[in-house]
Amino acid sequence: MKNEENQLIVNEIYLSLQGESSFAGIPCVFIRLTGCPLRCRYCDTAYAFHSGTKLTHEEIMAQVAQFGVNLVELTGGEPLAQPGSISLLRSLADLNYTVLIETSGALPIESIDPRVRIILDMKTPGSGMMEKNLYTNIDALKATDEVKFVITDRADFDWSLELIKNRNLEQKAHILFSPAFGLVKPDALAEWVLSVKLKNIRMQLQMHKYIWKPTKRGV
Repeated sequence: MKNEENQLIVNEIYLSLQGESSFAGIPCVFIRLTGCPLRCRYCDTAYAFHSGTKLTHEEIMAQVAQFGVNLVELTGGEPLAQPGSISLLRSLADLNYTVLIETSGALPIESIDPRVRIILDMKTPGSGMMEKNLYTNIDALKATDEVKFVITDRADFDWSLELIKNRNLEQKAHILFSPAFGLVKPDALAEWVLSVKLKNIRMQLQMHKYIWKPTKRGV
C-alpha cells in the first residue's frame, strides 16, 4: 500500500452515541478526518477544515479498538477527500466492525467496500452547496445505505421530494429528513413529513445537540 493510502489526517477520534441515522442512540466510535471541499451554510464542524494529526491506519484502528464497541463511523469534514479513507473502511470491515461513512455526496462512492453503510448527505438548495451534488452516486447506492436531506425551509423539503420521486430514491435506500439546527423548527418538519405519502422515510434530530450543548466537541 502506498504511504499516502496508509495515512490519514485525523481531527479527532472519540466515543459517543450515534446521534443520527437508523443507528441513532447506539454507542459509536467516530473517526473525524480533516478537510472538506464544501462550505455548507449550516456547517457545525468548521473546526475540522484544517487542524489534524497524521496517523497510519494501524494507529487509527488501535485507538478504535480501545473503546470496545462494534459501531464505527468515518466522518469529517469530508472523509472521501483523503485517498486513504477507502482502504481504511475496508480494513475496519475486515475486522467485523459495523462501519458507517457520512459523506457529502460531492465525491464518488462506488469504490467504497459494499460492507460499509453509506449515509449520503445530498445538499439541498438551502445549504448553498447544491451544485456540488454528484448525482451519479445515486446509482451506486445499496439497500442498506441512507440518503440524508438537511432541511432549512419548506423549499428544501419540496426540492427533496422532487429528487426522491424523479430518482426513485425510496426504492434504492432509506430516506432521512433532518432539520438544520436553528434554521427550521423540528415540529414544522414533522408536519411536512407526515403530510406526504412516502413509506421508506425517517425524520431524525441531531440527538447529541439535545443531550449536550450544540457547540460541544467530541460528542
